[in-house]
Amino acid sequence: MNDPFLNFKKSMKKNVFKDLSFTDERKARVNEAIESKRSSSTLHSFKEDTILAILKSLQLEAKHGFEISTQLFQKEEQSFLHNEGQLYTLLHLLENKEVLGSMWREDKKYYALTAKGRKYLAAASRKGYAKQPFLLKDLLEEAAL
Repeated sequence: MNDPFLNFKKSMKKNVFKDLSFTDERKARVNEAIESKRSSSTLHSFKEDTILAILKSLQLEAKHGFEISTQLFQKEEQSFLHNEGQLYTLLHLLENKEVLGSMWREDKKYYALTAKGRKYLAAASRKGYAKQPFLLKDLLEEAAL
């Protein structure tokens, strides 16, 4: 399929941006800024309690995002109170880390624990999460290596 904006892009390069250039240092700083924005949307920006609450909510059955959200609110998890979209960001991150799997049913995306997700949940239970901090995010980051 042809790019409908190809001629427009060429014209912009020839006329508008013809005298515009950036130093390699500036390009590197822009790339660093872009990468830092991307990396800020990682598991480190979420609380361990929140991640663990999501895993626990999926322990018995697959649920769609709204069900997970409702269950979190019922358990007084307030992380997504004014920004429910962040829940989906976290669900996608956990899916990318293969901690969650997903399937579509009746036009809704359902999330379920994978074997890896069950392993993390079991590890959190064994470590006595309430008594000592469980570094779930670190385990997830290790798994991504």
